[in-house]
Amino acid sequence: MNPLEKVSQSFENDIIPKTTYELIQKRFSLVSDGIMRIEKASSIKYPIIYVEPSIIVSGNTNSLDIGILYARTIPLISDDSIHVVIQLSAPLVAYGLKGTIHAILAHEFLHYLELVTRLSNNELISDEISSNLFENVYFDNTRLLEPRSVFNDNTLISHITKRFPSGFRDYKLEDKVLKFWVEQKLPVSKISLDTNTVKLNATQLSNIKFDELLLQQLEIIKTKDSKLRKKKLY
Repeated sequence: MNPLEKVSQSFENDIIPKTTYELIQKRFSLVSDGIMRIEKASSIKYPIIYVEPSIIVSGNTNSLDIGILYARTIPLISDDSIHVVIQLSAPLVAYGLKGTIHAILAHEFLHYLELVTRLSNNELISDEISSNLFENVYFDNTRLLEPRSVFNDNTLISHITKRFPSGFRDYKLEDKVLKFWVEQKLPVSKISLDTNTVKLNATQLSNIKFDELLLQQLEIIKTKDSKLRKKKLY
């Protein structure tokens, strides 16, 4: 899968201008470098990734609940397999700093591992997501693996912990997105968090097959994660 295919189609259809298209192409190397860095730091292959040529806005009409989603982890489930796709928003690639891009890639990678862990343990029948943005931040932080249990890259771990203390917020990036993307009338996708759900029945769940090496790696990570969490408590 060409990760920039949808961006190229948007340019060809005159939805995004040439300057923006070329900027995304030029800066995509930061994404490629981030993926290689994460794979090296975790010894686990990164899932499929693609760039969505829009900025994704979520929340309700209450302004306090509105947020920008720079990336999403999307599971695609067939009868006997699961494919997880990481969706990055084009403005993140165009305007995000290297550390920010790498932190968001790593954060979505943790979502990927968490999702595979729950599915492999038959823990996920219906993963309902609250419509309140702040509630989602809380659940997001409490169920993800400790970054130190996954990565052996201290700088990468620092990027994650500094940028995701209680949900991601980057005011400089937001300003750039508003000025160079939203105000220029480039594509904006609006979603409601309460429709962002994953639903499986018991039959689908029992038929899903996982890579055995990945499951073995996750067992080692879960043991490390448990020890780190105990240290925090005591």
